[in-house]
Amino acid sequence: MTDLSLTLRRTINASPEAVYAAWLDPATITRFMAGGNDQKVTEARTDPRVGGDFRIVMTSDKDIAHQGIYRELVPHSLIRFTWDSPYSPADSEVTIRLSPVAEGTEITLTQVKFLSEAAREGHQGGWTRILERLATALETARA
Repeated sequence: MTDLSLTLRRTINASPEAVYAAWLDPATITRFMAGGNDQKVTEARTDPRVGGDFRIVMTSDKDIAHQGIYRELVPHSLIRFTWDSPYSPADSEVTIRLSPVAEGTEITLTQVKFLSEAAREGHQGGWTRILERLATALETARA
């Protein structure tokens, strides 16, 4: 079932520059990159260049490491990376497209390749929470 994909859209009241920077900055990542309701980020490391890697550890009752390689970086408009976790096949990939809109930035997040339909549903819930937390983090920073 690795041909499964998901796409989420969210508008955030922040500039594309701020949203782009948030996805690549470890300090900001620790504020939003947790997919579970009871999770927090206990480690975030990035090397934001094409071919550079990242590692994010989401923790609740156990540590869940997520890592990948940046495949494409177009400032303020596109971030594409591999997504390796215990719940994804090694060749899963995430693409984040940023588009300026009157309200700030529209984010379109697409992930391709999942182990199963249930894994896709789990990721959909996780990415939805991450986008909500990102909006909160950036909107709080603007206040």
